[in-house]
Amino acid sequence: MTIPTLHARGPAIDTSLPYADSDLIDVLALLSEPERARYAEVREYCQRTVRPTALDHWRRGEFPFALFEGFAELGLIGSSLPLGNHLLDGLITLELARADTSAAIFIVVHSDLFVSAIEMLGSDAQRAALLPDLLALRTTGAFALTEPDHGSDISRNMQTTATRDGDEWVISGRKRWIGNGTFADYVLVWARDTADGQIKGFIVESSRPGFTATLIDDKIAVRSVQNADIELDAVRIPFDNWLPGTRSFRDTEILLMNSRMLVAWQAVGQQFAALDVARRYANERVSFGRRIAANQLVQEQLVRMLGNATMSLSLMVQLARAQDDGTATMDQAALAKAMCTLRMRETVALGRSILGGNGISMEYEMAKIFADAEAIYTYEGSYEVNALIVGRAITGISAFG
Repeated sequence: MTIPTLHARGPAIDTSLPYADSDLIDVLALLSEPERARYAEVREYCQRTVRPTALDHWRRGEFPFALFEGFAELGLIGSSLPLGNHLLDGLITLELARADTSAAIFIVVHSDLFVSAIEMLGSDAQRAALLPDLLALRTTGAFALTEPDHGSDISRNMQTTATRDGDEWVISGRKRWIGNGTFADYVLVWARDTADGQIKGFIVESSRPGFTATLIDDKIAVRSVQNADIELDAVRIPFDNWLPGTRSFRDTEILLMNSRMLVAWQAVGQQFAALDVARRYANERVSFGRRIAANQLVQEQLVRMLGNATMSLSLMVQLARAQDDGTATMDQAALAKAMCTLRMRETVALGRSILGGNGISMEYEMAKIFADAEAIYTYEGSYEVNALIVGRAITGISAFG
């Protein structure tokens, strides 16, 4: 497969180079032939279709809605993915993030949080009514957990409430940083049931009176993601919009563990994206009469970038095995998110350094990669919070208040 050069100043994978895919430990050998074909199909789509327009959309702060048709045709949503193969799922997430972090975030929010919640925690009637259009991306979903004043402590301090009133629920509260929030047809709102104090999930149609979504448009990272502030002013929904599989916050654990693992995979993809751009730039940029790739310090930086990415990839391969055999834990997901994003931060900084001043110019893809890494470092639990989750696991002592 030959992938053409995309962006003159921020190219995609250059297949003319040795180890063009940067997989020096041959992870793809762990996949079957059909799985490798599936992976190659998604990777080619990401490089040919997603990556060429990603920088332009990012600069304008617009989401590439034209990608929906391709995502649906590739079967990237919900149960269309091969079940029980977390390695393939992770590698696909890696390639989505390698092409565009914002596109990868959309898939995680719509598919792995909203659609998966309907599949795993919804009623038969909810699955029958919603899934066909969600899987085909004729409708879209969002996942509203975080609030303006509560992020990592949301399970203890959630302010959004749900009160039963006959055959309806009345939802009141505010949510923040909700991906897909400005255009989603349905929002899975997590709220505290005023009757028993437990946190439960509720499907809220964005067309309901009292529902307002306002775009957060002053971001320096993941600018294509349409994050929203959401206000729910006594929004009334049918009683049957409650997800019956959610009776307490504990019921979110499998969703949040899987999404945290996928964000760690995004961090791996971000590192390979930075390596793609830095390596190509180093091979083309001439300084003092020679390509900068011939300089020892530049080669050492590229090796460190590859080393970080490869160590992160190796960790995720092992954790994918744990997910497949059902032994994965939230502590492992926290370790993956913390360490892959820590390594990512160094990797993208090295890549930005190789591009010199051009590394901070919005003309170059590296600036987008460098900025987007900051969002990955923070969402799905900040580095510090995930580190403390692992710290509690290895000491038996909680550092949380």
